[in-house]
Amino acid sequence: MIYPANTIETAPLAARPILTNTKAAMGFVPNLFAVMSNAPAVLEGYTTLAKILESSTLNATERQIVLLASSYENGCEYCMAVHTTLAGMQKVPSDIVNAIRDGQKIANRKYEAIRSLAASITSTRGWPNNATLVEFYEVGYGPQQVLEVILGIGLKTISNYTAHLADTKLDDAFQAVAWKR
Repeated sequence: MIYPANTIETAPLAARPILTNTKAAMGFVPNLFAVMSNAPAVLEGYTTLAKILESSTLNATERQIVLLASSYENGCEYCMAVHTTLAGMQKVPSDIVNAIRDGQKIANRKYEAIRSLAASITSTRGWPNNATLVEFYEVGYGPQQVLEVILGIGLKTISNYTAHLADTKLDDAFQAVAWKR
């Protein structure tokens, strides 16, 4: 299914302020946002949820691990490239990002536990195995962080599924880190 990638001028009125703010912050409107603007409530929900995730107890590396792991499990080529770029901007170690992109375990036990939980919750549609949860708790996370991982997965579900359904074209800004399943 193809959706138009709106510009600020062609987007519905309710989406224009978000697209304008995004362009001011990033220098361009990412194609995924241009597509989401066809349903302003989706664009607003997505950007609001992203801000809420930033206020969680998860640090930038942990958040990007969740977002990348979920995108990997969902096979979202668009979001893998975008979050590889964002992870680099947030100083997430490249060995962590590369491990997720390659479908490998992360060497750091704590970061591997969050990657494993996010991957398991995504792939089982919310039914991770007990061993994955036990490992998550053993490395120091708690019930709050389980729910925050779910928050990140919810955010990525919106973008992954939108990118899939709309066959969203990867922006030039992310081409250098394009990813194929």
